[in-house]
Amino acid sequence: MKKVKLQNLDCANCALKIEKTLNSMPELSNVKLNFSTSTLTFEQNTDKDLLDIIEKEIQKIEKEVFVVKEVSKIQKTFWQLLDKKLLAITLISIFLTYISYNYLENRQLQIFIYVLAYILVGWDVLYKAFKNITTGKIFDEYFLMSIATIGAFALADFVEGISVMIFYQVGEMFQRVAVSNSRESINALIDIKPEYAFVKEGEIVVQKTPEEVKIGDILLVKVGEKIPVDGVLLYNSSSFDTSAITGEFKPKKIKENEKVLSGYINISTPSYIKVTAIYKDSTIAKIIELIENASLKKANAEKFITKFASVYTPIVVILALFLAFLPPFFIEGNSYSDWIERALVFLVISCPCSLVVSIPLSFFSAIGAVSKRGVLVKGANYIEKLTEIENIVFDKTGTLTKGVFEVTKIEAFGISKDELLKYVSLVESFSTHPIAKAIVKSYNGEINLKELSFCEELSGLGIKAVVENKDILVGNERLLEKFDVKISENIDEKLNVVFIAIDSKFVGYIVVSDIIKPETKEFLEELKKLNIFKTYMLTGDRKDVALQVAKNISIDEVKYELLPQDKLKIYQEIKDKTNKVTAFVGDGINDAPTLANSDIGFAMGGIGSDLAIKYADVIVLNDNLNAISDAIKIAKNTKTIVYQNIIFIMAIKVGFLFLGAGAIIGMQEAIFADMGVALIAIFNSMRILKNIKQKNNKENICTLK
Repeated sequence: MKKVKLQNLDCANCALKIEKTLNSMPELSNVKLNFSTSTLTFEQNTDKDLLDIIEKEIQKIEKEVFVVKEVSKIQKTFWQLLDKKLLAITLISIFLTYISYNYLENRQLQIFIYVLAYILVGWDVLYKAFKNITTGKIFDEYFLMSIATIGAFALADFVEGISVMIFYQVGEMFQRVAVSNSRESINALIDIKPEYAFVKEGEIVVQKTPEEVKIGDILLVKVGEKIPVDGVLLYNSSSFDTSAITGEFKPKKIKENEKVLSGYINISTPSYIKVTAIYKDSTIAKIIELIENASLKKANAEKFITKFASVYTPIVVILALFLAFLPPFFIEGNSYSDWIERALVFLVISCPCSLVVSIPLSFFSAIGAVSKRGVLVKGANYIEKLTEIENIVFDKTGTLTKGVFEVTKIEAFGISKDELLKYVSLVESFSTHPIAKAIVKSYNGEINLKELSFCEELSGLGIKAVVENKDILVGNERLLEKFDVKISENIDEKLNVVFIAIDSKFVGYIVVSDIIKPETKEFLEELKKLNIFKTYMLTGDRKDVALQVAKNISIDEVKYELLPQDKLKIYQEIKDKTNKVTAFVGDGINDAPTLANSDIGFAMGGIGSDLAIKYADVIVLNDNLNAISDAIKIAKNTKTIVYQNIIFIMAIKVGFLFLGAGAIIGMQEAIFADMGVALIAIFNSMRILKNIKQKNNKENICTLK
């Protein structure tokens, strides 16, 4: 899949035409043009360089659009974005019209100046309309505007015809600025690619592009710079801002030989990184690719608007013809000129540009917004799907819990807790079991293996060992029963308890738990507020462990003692039983089959997992459950804004069409119904980005404190 940026693409209808034209070329396939970011993606069926050919085909539709060779990242001001050539032409046209209307008495000269003013301001519209007619592409905004203004001239309404073109061009100028601003805002959200890398070569440091960096290279990352590719930290620890990847605004301290991801920003000391992945395989490249490719999967609302626009314009042209010629034919005393003027107003109002621009812009704004919360959504269709979720099924370990065991309680009888932990840590030091690792990790003292003279693992029971000539038993209740050791204390704890006996006497126990994530309970409560009907938890843990966790976090229903293959079966049963849109949230590795078959699948912290990227629809980079509720809120807000735009635009269009047909309004009001409504809809769509920026700014302030 190849990808290029286009410059000066300001017309949404033209974008649809370009996409359709390029798809008809035998050399190209799977062509998609994302109007929101002005990005063209395609697959080549030939080895030839087709960029020049593609550019020529594009310019047959829009002569000012060209392929960008080098993308500028400089944020442009309003004045820089404004088309100054068009502004100058429009001002000259206004001046000529004013002079002709107020000061010229010679009728022939007056008409000549009117025609000159009209051609100046409307030439590009007339040219595009004529060109499209010659290629069979008749029904578009250029055709509508040309017919309306030429009709006004035919009726001797010269000033009105010119003013329509002037208002149209002024509206176009402001719309281009609005679209460019929104496009830059969206691109700023996803523009996380590092621009350069400093590679250590012998005693010198050489600047290269991230694509030139090789595995094994040593990179110097100075304070304030982004890590260009994935790697491991060398020599010392350092703190990094991970917000570009995870959406989390808290500094993360990384120790020597620990993994660092591309996109992290160094915020403490200059650091050396050993490269473990080339740029295209690095985290930052995967994220950018996922976000940009998200535009290829259109939401149903986008598909509807595209189809609607293709049939809508021919229908309104036919209705305008009926409006122009039928009433005066059937109603005696009505003049054709009056009804033709009404029909021309009708045509100006009917242009569907506002819908075609604002709806895709809303969905791509949402994709950019959720990415800043540490969530990657693979398509606009999933933004829509997020709003429809009524049930959510969760894997337990690594999703609702941290997936890391910790010692939560130590009880000792006739021996100190430190001494008890020392014996158990020494015995468990050879084990790779997660519980054993958690116990060893909790012991702060030094482990002297010379003190251990015998160690035997008893399958399904625990470990028998000799430490300092003492017989040690570490394991479950059945281990102690096997060696006739009586548990003298009444123990309420039943979850992941390790019992200890020394010289055939019970001396204590250690409780090791998979810690529930601190945000889990609050997150599940938030889901209820978002009208999530029911929550489920699936786990392979024992019944007592599963029920205890479910009780602590207030999950609605729990299924326990499941094998990995059982999860998909249980998920399908829940989905079939409820007949509602059901999401699945897992860790992206052992949950891959369920993620692949779910209505919408969330992979937690899974950017490093190829299975997560392949099978999940939504990837939660920061492993924070609250990011899921944030994504659902943004999706719901987006859906509200999309429907606001559709209802507002259609209401204004329909209302003004009736007013125009009734001669209650004229051309000036018709221009507002076209360009003014488009601008309002674009600014409304941009509220999606505004809300997320405000939230991010607040979080940054909190972090600085």
